[in-house]
Amino acid sequence: MIKEEEKTYFPENNMSKISVRELVEFVLRRGSIDSGFISSKRAQQGTMIHKKLQKIKEEAYSKREGFEYKKEAFLSHKTFYKDLTILVEGRADGLLINENQSEIGNGQEKVDITIEEIKSTTRDLSLIDIDYNELHWAQAKCYAYMFLMENEKERELSGKKASVELIYYNVDTDDTKTFLKRFNIKELEDFFLELIKGYHKFAMFTLEWKSLRDSSIELISFPFKGYRKGQRELAVAVYGTIRDGKKIFAKAPTGIGKTISTIFPAVKALGKGHLSKIFYLTAKTPTRIVAEDTFGKLRKNGLKLKNITITAKDKICFTEEKICTKSECIYADGHFDRVNEALFDMLENEDNLNRENIEVYAKKHRVCPFEFSLDLSLFCDAIICDYNYVFDPSASLKRFFDKDQKKGKEGYLLLIDEAHNMVERSREMFSSEIIKSKVLIGKKIIKGKSNGIYKALNSINSYLINLRHELEDKKGRFIVEKTPPEELYPLLKNFMKESEEYLIKNKNTEGFAEILELYFNFNSFLNIGENYNKDYVTYWGLENGDFKLKMFCVDPSRSINNVMEIVTSTVFFSATLDPMDYFKDLLGGDSKDYVIRLDSPFPKENLEVLLVNNVSTKYTKREDSYEVIANYIYTLGNSKKGNYMIFFPSYKYMNSVLECYKELHGDNIKETVDEDNATVHENNETMDKANKTIDIIVQETSMTEEKREEFLNEFKEERENTLLAFTVLGGVFGESIDLVGNKLTGALIVGVGLPMVGTERDIIKDYYDANNNKGFEYAYIYPGMNKVKQAAGRVIRTENDKGILILIDERYNYKSYQSLLPKEWLPYNRIMNPKELENTIK
Repeated sequence: MIKEEEKTYFPENNMSKISVRELVEFVLRRGSIDSGFISSKRAQQGTMIHKKLQKIKEEAYSKREGFEYKKEAFLSHKTFYKDLTILVEGRADGLLINENQSEIGNGQEKVDITIEEIKSTTRDLSLIDIDYNELHWAQAKCYAYMFLMENEKERELSGKKASVELIYYNVDTDDTKTFLKRFNIKELEDFFLELIKGYHKFAMFTLEWKSLRDSSIELISFPFKGYRKGQRELAVAVYGTIRDGKKIFAKAPTGIGKTISTIFPAVKALGKGHLSKIFYLTAKTPTRIVAEDTFGKLRKNGLKLKNITITAKDKICFTEEKICTKSECIYADGHFDRVNEALFDMLENEDNLNRENIEVYAKKHRVCPFEFSLDLSLFCDAIICDYNYVFDPSASLKRFFDKDQKKGKEGYLLLIDEAHNMVERSREMFSSEIIKSKVLIGKKIIKGKSNGIYKALNSINSYLINLRHELEDKKGRFIVEKTPPEELYPLLKNFMKESEEYLIKNKNTEGFAEILELYFNFNSFLNIGENYNKDYVTYWGLENGDFKLKMFCVDPSRSINNVMEIVTSTVFFSATLDPMDYFKDLLGGDSKDYVIRLDSPFPKENLEVLLVNNVSTKYTKREDSYEVIANYIYTLGNSKKGNYMIFFPSYKYMNSVLECYKELHGDNIKETVDEDNATVHENNETMDKANKTIDIIVQETSMTEEKREEFLNEFKEERENTLLAFTVLGGVFGESIDLVGNKLTGALIVGVGLPMVGTERDIIKDYYDANNNKGFEYAYIYPGMNKVKQAAGRVIRTENDKGILILIDERYNYKSYQSLLPKEWLPYNRIMNPKELENTIK
C-alpha cells in the first residue's frame, strides 16, 4: 500500500501512456463475463473486412477534390489532468478529412472530419440500432477529439465539429448498416475527459508506485550476509545479460541459490530502467512458491515491488462446474461492474498477489478470480507463471505477448527456471493431434441435430480411415512423413464453419462440450499447420488402441525463438543444463548468447557416490534384476537409519521390484495406511511387530496436490523407523522438492533414465541423426541422464547436508554415460554386491 507520506506528485513532463482501445475498454466496461462460444475466425474476418471496406472508401474519395481518406490513421494526444500528463494513442479504422466547403451528408452543415469505426458481427442487422453498444462509439469519439485538438492550428478548423460513422458488417450476409452522429468539440472534450478521470487514479497510482519502487530498489542490498560460492558470478552474469539485451544459458548446481541470484539482479535492472516487467517462468508449483518467497525476502529488506502468481483457471475457479456465465456463476454475473474497484483495492493494500490473496479479494468484491488475476498482472512488476502463459500459442498472455504488435520490446524479461523442462514442454506446446475416437463421438452426438456438422465430421472420419488403410497396407505401427496433411485442412475448416452457428445457439446443451472441444482441437491443428516447417513431421498410427494423426514439433528451437524475439532478454537456468550445446540447440540459442557454468558450492565429501555397474536394467533383462535390486534396497535401509528415495525407470519396474522386496524381506516392513484406511502395501500377516523397522511409501500414478503433500510429510527429521520411498524417475518427486537436513539421507537410482522406446523418440533420433549425427544422444541419453541428475540433486540441498547416492546400471561403465556425470560426484566408488554397500555405509 502507498502511504500518504510516500506519495510523489509529478511535474507535467511525467507521463502515463495508454492506447485508445485500452482506455475505453478499461473505463467503460460493464456487465458480466460470458464465456459463450466466439468464433476463432472473427479476428481474421475482421481484418479482411476492414481492408475490404477501407479499399472501397479509398477508391471513392480519391476521385473527389478536397477530400482526403486515410485508413488505419495513427492519432495521439497528450492531456494534462490535475498532476499528470496522459498520452493516448491509437489507430482509427478510417479518417476522412474535408478540406473545402463541401457538405458531408444530406445537405447538413460542413464538418471538418469524419472518423470511421468498422465492426464485424454475426448478429442480424435488424436487431442492431444506433445505441447498440456504447464502446463502439467511444473509440471513434476519442479519435475525433484527438484529431481536432492536434490539428486545430495547422488546419484552422471551422466550427470544430466532427462526424462519427459506425459501420456494422454482417460476416454471413455481407450486408452493412451505417449510423452517423455529429459532435462539436465541447461534446467530445467532455466525453474524453470523463474517460481520463476514470483512468487517472490508476495512472497516478502506477507512476507513484514506479517512483516508490525504483527508489526502494536503489537502496536494497542482497538479502543475505554474504554470497555463496558461485552466487555473485551468476547474479553479475544475469544483470549483464539484461543490460545488454541478450540471452544467457546458466548451469547453476543446487545450493548456489539460483532463484535469488536471478531475481535480485533482475530487480536491480528494473530499477535502472533496463526492464518494464519480469516474467518468472516455472514448470511446477513448488518452484513458484520459492519465487514468491524470494520476492518476500527482498520486501523484508525494504523492496517495494508487486509480484503476482497466475494460477490456472480450473484450479482457482470458485465453482465446481467452471461455467463462466452470469446464470451459472455469481462471480461472472456483473464482474465488469465491480472489477475496477476490486483492482484498486488490492493494488492499494497488497504487494504479494499470490493465489490466496487473490481469492480473498475476488470473494470480497465478487469477481472471477482468474480474470481478476489477469487484470492485476497489468499493474504488477513481476509475474510468476507456467511456461505456457508465454510460449503456448493457444494459452499465452495476449495482453503482453501479442506477436503482431511486438509489445515485448517494451522491456520484458523471461527468467526461465528448471529450463531443462522446456525441451519436452515446448515440443508439446507446438504440436497438435487429432484422435479418431473423438471424431466418432462427435458424429454420434450431432446426428439428427445438425446435418451440416454431421457431414463435415463424416468427411474427416473418412480421411482418417483412408490413412488407417494405408497403415494396414504397409503393416506398420506408424507412418511418418515430412509434409503437413494439407488435404485435411479444408475438411476441418468446413467443420468449423458448419459448427459456429450451432455453438452460438446451443450453449450448455447436451453434447455442446464435446463439439466445442472438437472445434478448439481442429482450430489448434490448423494454427499449428501455419507454423509447420522443416522442424516438423506428420505421423499417424495406433496408440493405446486408438488411431491418431499428429503434427509433431521435433525441433522446438525456431518456435521458442519466435517468442524470445519479442522480449528484451531471456535467462535460462537449471542445475542440469548439460550438455550445454544440446540445450542451446533445442532452446533457440546461438553463438551470440552468453553461457555460464558454475561449480557446486558444497564440499565434495558431503556426498558419497557409489556405482553398481554389474547389473543390467535394460528392458529385456529387467526381470533378472529384481532380486538383486531388492537386496540393495534392503541393505541400504538396514545399514543406516534414515529416509531414502528409490527411483525407478517406470511404475511397472518399481512395482515388480517392490513385490520381490516384500517376498524377500516382508517381515521387515511396517504396514502403511493412507488417509482412507486403504492399505498401501499388503504385508506378510505373520510379521513380528518387533521386526518392523522399515516404513515404505509408494508414488501413485496420479496424485493430487494434497496426496503429494502427504507423501512428502512422511520425510521427518526424526522417525522411529527407516523410510523407503519408492518413486519414478522424471516424476513429481524427482525434482523441485527440498528435503533438507536429515529429511533425506540418500537416494538409490535404478537405471539411466532413458525414455521408453516409441514413435516420437525414434522420430527425434532419425531427425538428429540426419542433422548432427547425435540422434540417440538427443532422443534418449541426454533426456534420460538429465532425469538421473535431477533425482540425485534431491540429496544435498544445503552446505550442511550429507548423504549417499547409489546408481545401479551396467551402462555407467560406458564413456557416453560416465562423461555426463557431474564432476562434483568425483571420485565415485564402485561396489559389486550388497555386502560392499553395507561396509561402505558403516
